[in-house]
Amino acid sequence: MFILKRQDVEISTIQHPKRDQQVPVLYYQEQTFRLIHVFPASEEEEAVALWRDLTDHRGKACVLLEEPERYSIWGKVRVEQADDTGDVSKTSLLTKASLLLIQAVYMDIEDLLGHRNAKSFTQDIAAILDKHQLIANASEAVENLLKIDPLRMEQIPIWREKQLVILLQELHQLGKKYFGNENFAYKVTDQLEEMAQEDRSVFIRWLKISPLSKLWQ
Repeated sequence: MFILKRQDVEISTIQHPKRDQQVPVLYYQEQTFRLIHVFPASEEEEAVALWRDLTDHRGKACVLLEEPERYSIWGKVRVEQADDTGDVSKTSLLTKASLLLIQAVYMDIEDLLGHRNAKSFTQDIAAILDKHQLIANASEAVENLLKIDPLRMEQIPIWREKQLVILLQELHQLGKKYFGNENFAYKVTDQLEEMAQEDRSVFIRWLKISPLSKLWQ
């Protein structure tokens, strides 16, 4: 595919789903890549040779990243494949961030529109969770979800990415219903400041490449 410079890409890390370690990921033009191999700067020829072998002979979608002290090869990861593999760590992170957004909208409604509207919003969220079968006994569980700290929950519901997209789409519609405009969406994302920087970056990147990109910014 491409030979890239460091300024061309964004590099972050995500938690490995099965091991207690962070996995490097590279983002380029709304595509995600995982690290395959690293070479020191003195082994440029070897790095290029392996990269060409992977792309030209094995049909792999890879990028070669050129940095002052090393060369690294990254293989493309398709979003739909990542979703299907059941990356529990990633979906847990996305779920926690989504719950923070729900709580932020709830708190803004309670602070700005009063207790009656906040109670109505609680019922609306419960109806959404129940409609999409996201949680059992939604009318009872929603009170806890709106108040407990998602970043410290011992047992958090694990929702698939497609479910989270639907949930956040409907949350945005609710916000427009209560506030009368979309301005609320720019404010509530400040609540993500509670997350670790790397986790927040993963979630924001996910938002940008999902159908939610024009709703939550």
